[in-house]
Amino acid sequence: MREGKIILVDDNLRDADLMIRAFRKSGLANDIIHLKDGQQALDYIFTEGEYETRDFNDLPKTILLDLKMPRVTGIEVLMKLKGDERTKDIPVVIITSSKEDPDIKTCYSLGVNSYVVKPVEFDAFFKAISQVGLYWLLINQPPV
Repeated sequence: MREGKIILVDDNLRDADLMIRAFRKSGLANDIIHLKDGQQALDYIFTEGEYETRDFNDLPKTILLDLKMPRVTGIEVLMKLKGDERTKDIPVVIITSSKEDPDIKTCYSLGVNSYVVKPVEFDAFFKAISQVGLYWLLINQPPV
């Protein structure tokens, strides 16, 4: 059963902090787990490495995933999530600065649920992230 946790995977600490602040300001009280790269995300979700004692069945409600990260890219994380029967239904939202058409096409072909380009301007960034959070956490009805 999903407890309403949000997994935020982004190696840019400033962007991650702004996203968390936008969620809080929008009134979203969900637990937010910030993971700093794709490898840490895979370890957390699949209960490996430092997260081997975590309950695998405590799956997140939504995963917010950056693309350009060290060690394991967002596309590699997406591929693993959508390729595993246990995690393929978790909504994954790409939140990235990449507007490149190949990235967008690749992500959708792998099963991403949404692709959002991070606005550069602060107020637009804050508003976009708040709207993403409200939609995916309050409005969207995922499969159970």
